[in-house]
Amino acid sequence: MRVLALDTATRASTVALWDSTGELGILEARDDPPPGARPNHTTRLLALVAELLERGHAGWERIERIAVGVGPGTFTGLRIGIATARALARARSIPLVGVSTLESLALGATGIAEDRVILTVLDARRGEAFAAAWRPSATDASRPAPLLAPQAISPPALASATAELAPASVAVGEGALEFRQVLERSGIWVPDERSGAHPVSARHHCRLASLLSASDPDQIRPDYLRLPDAEIALRAQAPDDASNDH
Repeated sequence: MRVLALDTATRASTVALWDSTGELGILEARDDPPPGARPNHTTRLLALVAELLERGHAGWERIERIAVGVGPGTFTGLRIGIATARALARARSIPLVGVSTLESLALGATGIAEDRVILTVLDARRGEAFAAAWRPSATDASRPAPLLAPQAISPPALASATAELAPASVAVGEGALEFRQVLERSGIWVPDERSGAHPVSARHHCRLASLLSASDPDQIRPDYLRLPDAEIALRAQAPDDASNDH
């Protein structure tokens, strides 16, 4: 099976091309904006797809499945990635699979987790994290087992819940680096920032996509986990507006 995968849940744009037969192996292309810079999903995502197809000498007729990260993550990033994946799947009549970005991170950390529970953490802004906990798979070909459902949570609450669940845990993802001090105080191991386990990588989406069933493109939707900032602001303003009417 040949799988093309992409993810735009974070500031990075990542695309991977995987051949389960071993003929091609796995290729990845990514765009990682420097700190403070805006994401380049709109301008770079399709260019990365074209680059990988050229590097892999693979035409669209040889792609058997498309996988896309459904988050959680940034609202704009998820919309761009999922809309792009839907369009490609429809245009080429290729089955589409939605993949949890947090589960993909967990799969990528299986090699360093040993017997530890894996905590996958993304920075959700506003002092919160998008996080979930997983038990490592017995083999790299298996999916990690969920222990803590994906949720938006404060770092102290996450550290407390994880410490109760499994004191010897490993945390990966950009959120693990952002909230390192809080997590480490609870005995959670956060690998060095140079660890390859922290960045979201579409290469792990490919492996998950081979284990999941494809869906109608219209059924693939972002997993936001919480309301957009603009809607939260409107709801917070609503009681004041109502009181001013009287």
